[in-house]
Amino acid sequence: MASGQQRQQSRRNGGKAVQVLDGSDIRELVENKEEFAKFVESKFRHLDRDGDGRLSVRELQPAVADIGAAIGLPARGSSAQADHIYSEVLNEFTHGKQDSVSKQEFQVVLSDILLGMAAGLQRDPIVILRMNGEDLNEFVHSSTYETEAVAIFSQVGQSGNASLRQCLSAALRQLTVDQGMPPASDSLVFTLLTNADQGIPVVENIIEPATQQLSADQLDGPASHEAFFQEFRKYLGIIARRLQERPVIVAHSENTFDGAGVKKILSNKAEFDKLLDSMWGDVPKEHKDRTSKKYIRVAFDRMAASVNLPPYGAVDQMVNADDGKPVDEAEFKKMLTEVLGAVMLQLDGKTISVSSNTVLHEPMSTPSSLLSPSPSSPMVSSPSE
Repeated sequence: MASGQQRQQSRRNGGKAVQVLDGSDIRELVENKEEFAKFVESKFRHLDRDGDGRLSVRELQPAVADIGAAIGLPARGSSAQADHIYSEVLNEFTHGKQDSVSKQEFQVVLSDILLGMAAGLQRDPIVILRMNGEDLNEFVHSSTYETEAVAIFSQVGQSGNASLRQCLSAALRQLTVDQGMPPASDSLVFTLLTNADQGIPVVENIIEPATQQLSADQLDGPASHEAFFQEFRKYLGIIARRLQERPVIVAHSENTFDGAGVKKILSNKAEFDKLLDSMWGDVPKEHKDRTSKKYIRVAFDRMAASVNLPPYGAVDQMVNADDGKPVDEAEFKKMLTEVLGAVMLQLDGKTISVSSNTVLHEPMSTPSSLLSPSPSSPMVSSPSE
């Protein structure tokens, strides 16, 4: 595309190099019929190993794997939940029945998936942060450090029995990217390494060397307010210098949901009726004109982008429709309307903020190789690459 594979709005913000991925280029690609046709032709030709003009289930596997990578799934085989989603993606192509798909079928499904990804990124843009210690250093020397350090110590040192080492470990997990600290719980780069003389969470080549520069005797002693205040500042300063030497790339997203989107759609009867018709048309039917009540949850999740609802994990507890009883179209729409109204009231009384931070091994220029148009570049890299 003329504007590149993924629109990146770059700026400087407190020492962090920022890229904002908002899905706009994905949408532009799909909506440009000529360019998208060329893109599909390139992908299809590359996947069609036997050249028979159709993609078998086996030939579709690289595309399915790359779609999984693009939406943030772990590798196939990593978890039952991820494997289920991979199977669902494959079923989108084959409809659960076909053993192969044509190029036209492949194009239609790929278009739907890409537009879904674009809608998700538009709702929850991903910000790529380069954590180089500058923000963390600014936090340590800022006027707010003392207040925040006191608040953190009141949480991590309230038992009165914890050692300074334990308090520093817990305090580190209280910091966020807002203070310039990469997520201490990340399972890829940040690991909890515990041994006989080091019971503090460490980041390979970052936090462990920083811990070693602190006094072991003092670390194993009681955590007084004064000791914590001084050593925490010193500790963060050392980590900031380590981050300057070895910056960490973090994918960050955040959103606040207050029910305004639900209120807007409920106030526009024509648009809301169209949305309800679409939801009813998408759910599987049982006994001709009835569907299971459990699909209320599915429809609720599918309309999330349209009415600015929190993602599935956050709204899951708001939907109570698990008895599986069959309902007709009128009952289905009535229940969905009631659920949305109840959710609007809940969000109006208590907004939900959702944020996530994931450490990346490499700077991210595209969500994956999914959008690469080159027929010579496989959709999924081989293990040797």
